[in-house]
Amino acid sequence: MKKVENKKNYNRSFALLSSLFSLLSSILFSCSSAPATVTDIYTVRNMAVQQLNIANQTANRGLYEDALLIVEDARKLALSADDTSLRIQTAISRGNILFSLGKTELAFQDWENAAAEADTSGESVLAAQARINTIRASLVLLANDEAAVTGSAAEQKANLERLLPAVRQDPHSNALYNLTLGLAERQMGNWPEAESAVRRALDIYERNSNLEDAAYAWFVIASIRSLAGNYNAALEALTTSINIDRRVENGYGLASSWQAMGDVYQKAGRTEEARAAWHRASEIYEAIGLGDRAMGEE
Repeated sequence: MKKVENKKNYNRSFALLSSLFSLLSSILFSCSSAPATVTDIYTVRNMAVQQLNIANQTANRGLYEDALLIVEDARKLALSADDTSLRIQTAISRGNILFSLGKTELAFQDWENAAAEADTSGESVLAAQARINTIRASLVLLANDEAAVTGSAAEQKANLERLLPAVRQDPHSNALYNLTLGLAERQMGNWPEAESAVRRALDIYERNSNLEDAAYAWFVIASIRSLAGNYNAALEALTTSINIDRRVENGYGLASSWQAMGDVYQKAGRTEEARAAWHRASEIYEAIGLGDRAMGEE
């Protein structure tokens, strides 16, 4: 059985959450309240934000190699403007993309550097975001039995909970926190607690019409239900994820969810339906130029 919780599927939107923060930066930079006589220039910073948004959107579509090139451009712009917030944001996003590419050591280094710079600069929310991404990645590796992870799921959860005060008042960071908490609870086999945590993130995404985030949250809920043996409920969650991804035309999300649906059907002993779902996933992967991502139709 191909696990619905495999790292490949989780990484389908690992870079997704950073795009929300770069969007907020775009609003701040383009709507300066400074007097007209002040000649502050935001051209380079706005370009950096735009590049960062494009990088995150590209990563959301599974085009990680392209996303890495774009985020590198965004980082150069952030460095040239010496903008602290953007320096940190680009480092976090680059870490997300590198992790999705399997470059784990480099990803952890980017998050560590981002957290250190945020600490020095008094950017407590961004520091927490960087550390949450580190914990989230560690939980993904634990779920896939990666030997390089230090610390159990319980230890990762304890580290995460210490970050809650920093992100409690920021909705998007709070959502990231709860999604990661759900992964920790899932790794420990606490199925109700895991789904409750992810649903708290889902509520934030739905209130803010962040549809791609909402689709991914349903995808994670499906993995929790599958591990708990609630196959029909897992399929319902995946159906919801698919319906949302159709609305935003996220082919990579659709392919990932159809592939996961095949995994759940297989786990439930429904072989023909599993093959049909895997075939559907393969068709979508091929259509979006990612045929190598398909896992086959065993």
